[in-house]
Amino acid sequence: MAGRVEKRLKELGIELPTASSSLGNYVPYVKTGNLVWSVQAPLVNGKAVYTGRVGAEVTIENAQKCARLVAINILGQLRHACDGDLDRVRRCIRVGGFINVAPGFTGHSQVMNGASDLIVAVLGEAGKHTRFALGLASLPIDMTVNIEAIFEIAPPGRRAAAQAPSRSAPRAPSDARGRAKRR
Repeated sequence: MAGRVEKRLKELGIELPTASSSLGNYVPYVKTGNLVWSVQAPLVNGKAVYTGRVGAEVTIENAQKCARLVAINILGQLRHACDGDLDRVRRCIRVGGFINVAPGFTGHSQVMNGASDLIVAVLGEAGKHTRFALGLASLPIDMTVNIEAIFEIAPPGRRAAAQAPSRSAPRAPSDARGRAKRR
């Protein structure tokens, strides 16, 4: 029976790729404790689909599509790390983007929206994350976007709640006994 996340992927018309091996002396993801950390590129069948610099050869719209593809690749690796059960994902903690840009380009956040929007669309509240976006003078194989992501997952055999609570809400300062301080 397909889980909640798999049903959502189907509704969105997204087919996750089979987890692929790395192109070098590294692994496509690391699972340690309840965390999964992956760094992915805009590859399909081992070939770079998007290459070039945003603001020169690549438009913001195509860079967003590139970021979306990379997020799909990340979710494919995440599914493998979760033994095929994406309902184990408790939350996306952080997404970081490395963007190949032309001098003077400043739309990094717009590019990364392609990945962030996809992750939230698939995982719902559990997909909301912190993020960074950096512009670089170049990336390996001239790829347009490279993204890292960190996820918290439930142990094998357990599923995360349907909607993970947001842990990012600021709290009022407290005293040594945990009581809220008055301002």
